[in-house]
Amino acid sequence: MATGTLGLDSSLREYLLRVSVDETEAQRQLRAETASLPNAVMQISPEQGQFMRLLVELTGASRAIEVGTFTGYSALSVALALPADGRLVACDISEEYTRIGQKYWQQAGVSERIDLRIGPAIESLDQLLDDGEAANFDFAFIDADKPNYRAYYERCLELLRPGGLLAVDNVLWGGSVANPDDERPETAAIRALNDHIRQDERVSQSLVPIGDGVMLARKH
Repeated sequence: MATGTLGLDSSLREYLLRVSVDETEAQRQLRAETASLPNAVMQISPEQGQFMRLLVELTGASRAIEVGTFTGYSALSVALALPADGRLVACDISEEYTRIGQKYWQQAGVSERIDLRIGPAIESLDQLLDDGEAANFDFAFIDADKPNYRAYYERCLELLRPGGLLAVDNVLWGGSVANPDDERPETAAIRALNDHIRQDERVSQSLVPIGDGVMLARKH
């Protein structure tokens, strides 16, 4: 028994991966290719990808949004859990990075489920709202530039149906959110969003210490 969250050393994390992560070959290959990139740290961990797949399945989601796609591992994880006629709107500004993921989406047989939109995510989300998509999505994942987190949160919350689930990545920010001396704009933005969600009566929330911290918010 434990009254706190157990820390993971390398051997315990390896055990966790071995007993709980069931990656496809496309996921493994995408992770391997991304690992060679200078910004590889931007990719979510395999255990987080597994967790997100389960969240999609638990919510019965068929329509999802992703803000920040990078090389496409998180998008692939979500798309694998969607039904055959499901749809993931994936928003990113980089054609270079997302192009890496597209071949693995194709390999996994889920490319038809992913609607990739290149451009500022706020514009893509606003377009969805303008198209009458409010309250039409079941699941949303935010993992992009931190200063815009609050703007992404508000738009995604509007796009989610009642009972829909929103997941926000990097909310522990390597532990920096608990360091009062860290006044970087990114850290301040994450702290502000965490505090806002904690007090937001529109949602029920829980911060899960997986990866770099995932804030879950279920829309009432």
